[in-house]
Amino acid sequence: MALALVSLALSLLLWLNGLVDSLSRPSVGGDLNLRQLELAVLAEPQLPAALRPLVAGQDPAQALEKALADQIQTSEESGTPAPPALRLERSLLLQRLGRPQEAKALRAELPADTERLIAADPSQRPLLRLLLCEQASGSATGRCQSAATGRRALGQLLAVTLVPALVLLVGVALLLRELWLLWRRRLAAPPAIQGPPLSGLDAVLLIAGGFVVVGELLTPLLVTPALQALLEGLAITSPLREGLSVLVLYLALMAGPLLILSLMLAGLGSAPAGGWLRFRWRPLTAGLRPALRGLLMVLPLVSLVGWLQGQLWADPGGSNPLLDLVLRSQDPLALACFALTAVVLAPLFEETIFRGVLLPVAARELGAGWGVLLSAAVFAVAHLSLGEFPPLFMLGLGLGWLRWSGGRLGSCVLMHALWNGLTFSNLVLLGS
Repeated sequence: MALALVSLALSLLLWLNGLVDSLSRPSVGGDLNLRQLELAVLAEPQLPAALRPLVAGQDPAQALEKALADQIQTSEESGTPAPPALRLERSLLLQRLGRPQEAKALRAELPADTERLIAADPSQRPLLRLLLCEQASGSATGRCQSAATGRRALGQLLAVTLVPALVLLVGVALLLRELWLLWRRRLAAPPAIQGPPLSGLDAVLLIAGGFVVVGELLTPLLVTPALQALLEGLAITSPLREGLSVLVLYLALMAGPLLILSLMLAGLGSAPAGGWLRFRWRPLTAGLRPALRGLLMVLPLVSLVGWLQGQLWADPGGSNPLLDLVLRSQDPLALACFALTAVVLAPLFEETIFRGVLLPVAARELGAGWGVLLSAAVFAVAHLSLGEFPPLFMLGLGLGWLRWSGGRLGSCVLMHALWNGLTFSNLVLLGS
C-alpha cells in the first residue's frame, strides 16, 4: 500500500509538471498548415480552373503568405527568431504577389548570405526552390516548375485533404447508423468485460510505479547516457541517430512495466482460454473488421473535438516531439524506426496497459462506463500534452468502447495502430 501511494504521488507530480511544460513546447500544427498550403501553391497549375477553389482554395499563394506572416509573428512573440528560410520564402512570395516594397523590406532584415546558403541546401522544400528559381531567372512559374513536380504535389494534396474528407463522410454515416440502432434498441448487448483478476492497488502499482516511475523517470536516466555513448562510438549521425534513440528508449520504457505485469499475471495461476488479457488475434479478420469500423466512427468525433478546441484555444502548443521529427525527416531508416515505434510498439504497449489491465480492473470496481472513462482519461494524460488531451481523450473513449463492445484487446491494438499509421502517413506526405 505504501509503495503504491508513493508511486501515485510521484506520478501525479511528474504528469502535472509534464502537462504544464507542454504549454511551452511548440505545436506542429502551424508547420502542417504551412506545408499543406505550399502543396496547394505547387499543385494549382495542374488543376482545372473549376476545381481550383475546391482543392487548392481561392488564392493559395495569398493564404500561404498570411500563414507565413502569422508564423513569423508567433515566433517573435515567443522570443524565438523565425528561421531565415521562412522569412526568405515570405519575401519571395510577396514579390510574386506584386508587393515588391514589402518584399524588399523583409529581405533587408536577412543576413547577406542567407539566399546563397539556402539555395545551396539540397534538402530545401520544393516551393522555396521554385521561388528562388523565379527570382534568379525572372521567369514564369511554368519554366521553373516541371509538370511532374506539380502532379506530385497534387497527388500529395489530394491524399491529405480529399481522402480524409471522404473517410470522414463514411465515418459519419457509420456513426449515425450506430446511433440509430442504439435508439431503436437493436444493438447486441456487449459481453462482460474480461480481464486479469487484479485489484485496484495492482493497477496503481503497474501504471504509477511501472509505467511512470520506472518507465518514464528511471529508464531514461539509466539508458540515455549509455545509448548516446554507443551512438557516438558507432559514428551514427542525425537523423538516424534520433530514429534509433526513439526506438531504443521506447523499448526500454516498455521493459519495466511489462516485466511487472508478467510477474503479476504469473501469480494468478493458470490463465483461462484466450489468456488473461484477451488479445484473441485469431482469426485476424474478426479483429480487424471492428478495428477499422471503430476507427472510422471515432474519426469524426476526434475531428469535431479538435475543431471545437481550435475555436476556443487557437494554439495550445505541446505537440508530441515525435510528430516534428517525422515531419522533418526524409531518411528512410530513421522513418522506419519512427514507424516501428509509433505503429507497432506504442499501440501494443499502451493497449496492454490501458485497455488490457486498467479498463477491466476499473470496470469491475466501478462499472463498465466508468472503466471506459477512467482508462481514456489516464491514456490522454499519459501523453503529457494539454493541447492534445481533448482529442486523445476522445480516441481513448473510442478504444474503450471497442474493448467493451467486442471483448478483443487485439482489435484495440489494431485500431490504435491504424490511427497512428494514418497520422504517420500524413506527416510523411507533408514532409516529403
